[in-house]
Amino acid sequence: MLDLRFIRENIALVEANIKIRNVKANAARVVELYSQRNILLTEIDDLRKQRNDNAARMKAKLEQAEREKLIAAGQKLKEDIASREERLSVTEKEMETEAAKIPNMTHPDVPAGLTETENREIKKVGKVPSFSFKAKDHMELGTALDIIDFETALKVTGQKWYYLKNEGALLELALTRFAFDFLLAEGFDLYITPDVAREEILEGIGFNPRGEESNIYRIEEEGTCLIGTSEITLGGAFSKTILEESSLPMKLAGLSHCFRREAGAAGQFSKGLYRVHQFTKVEMFIFCTPENSNDMHDYLLSLEEKLYTRLEIPFRVVDVCAGDLGNPAFRKYDIEAWMPGRGDTGDWGEITSTSNCTDYQSRRLQIRYKKEGKNLFVHMLNGTAIAVSRTLIAILENFQQADGSVRIPAALVPYTGFDRIKARKQG
Repeated sequence: MLDLRFIRENIALVEANIKIRNVKANAARVVELYSQRNILLTEIDDLRKQRNDNAARMKAKLEQAEREKLIAAGQKLKEDIASREERLSVTEKEMETEAAKIPNMTHPDVPAGLTETENREIKKVGKVPSFSFKAKDHMELGTALDIIDFETALKVTGQKWYYLKNEGALLELALTRFAFDFLLAEGFDLYITPDVAREEILEGIGFNPRGEESNIYRIEEEGTCLIGTSEITLGGAFSKTILEESSLPMKLAGLSHCFRREAGAAGQFSKGLYRVHQFTKVEMFIFCTPENSNDMHDYLLSLEEKLYTRLEIPFRVVDVCAGDLGNPAFRKYDIEAWMPGRGDTGDWGEITSTSNCTDYQSRRLQIRYKKEGKNLFVHMLNGTAIAVSRTLIAILENFQQADGSVRIPAALVPYTGFDRIKARKQG
């Protein structure tokens, strides 16, 4: 969330930012509630002082009438304090709810626009394949190779779930180990995180665990949720923590399953592995000082580019437009891989994102660092290293061969032990 004083002192700027981010939020109401809160806090402090003075006077030798008068005054002060504390609790709760709807401020270079169609392409890397045969999509390839099973998953779990089998299972393990080895060499601390987090941690990171629009699976009566990304568990691990400036930047990599309801997701580009309820992902996460966060954001993007260049997957980098950023991000870059099976002629599909969330998350999670005797909020950044399901799409579709087999990128062969997957079924 944004600093409440910043909202109050820059209300016009915040309201303009809400408009370009295309979200529903009421900055004026937040300022109003913030003022009410401050007034109530002042009144409560004043009433407590009066109660203390009244209690001190009670210690003196007093006539009965005067003592009864002070007792009555003390009771009235107690009731007034309780009344205002109740109003304060209600006011703060509404203020926090409304403040959470206000998005982070936006980097001045972020392109204007409301949807992903208005993202700005920065560059293309790699060569889009040209086939001498009609390219298949990953669902057809995965079935023929007997490495992905959608039909059995439909019977067992429902739509948007899948089984990985045989070389498909080995490919998942290869991709995660490939990413971990790469990030270990870059100085990242490696984690396998829990797949569950408390609701307050999700809210602090900027995910909404409740309501019809939520993309999160809640665990009933537990106060916890299945995570949508290890960004949640990596960031949450340091909630209510004060870090030493000398420890920054702190670079973490987390492997987890990711669970998403994908409510409302539909269309031909959402089929198969592209939008699923569960997938495996290696996530990068950085805590740093405010002065370094822009450079750290560029660094995360460079790592994503190196990973997918080594995997020989053609991709493009896009600067995500303001209306498509999501509330926590100050700026976000996506890498979109070429996916020959999308549509009739192939198309780009998002495969990674990296976001600079500045201090938007650290304020809610209370993550600070100590500098010159002051505790300041850290900046928090995240970036996808490998999202297995979408990376599998790109590998299968880009490296398919005329005989129905699929070539394995050279960087993965030491991890898989094979350089090609041959068809087991006729398709």
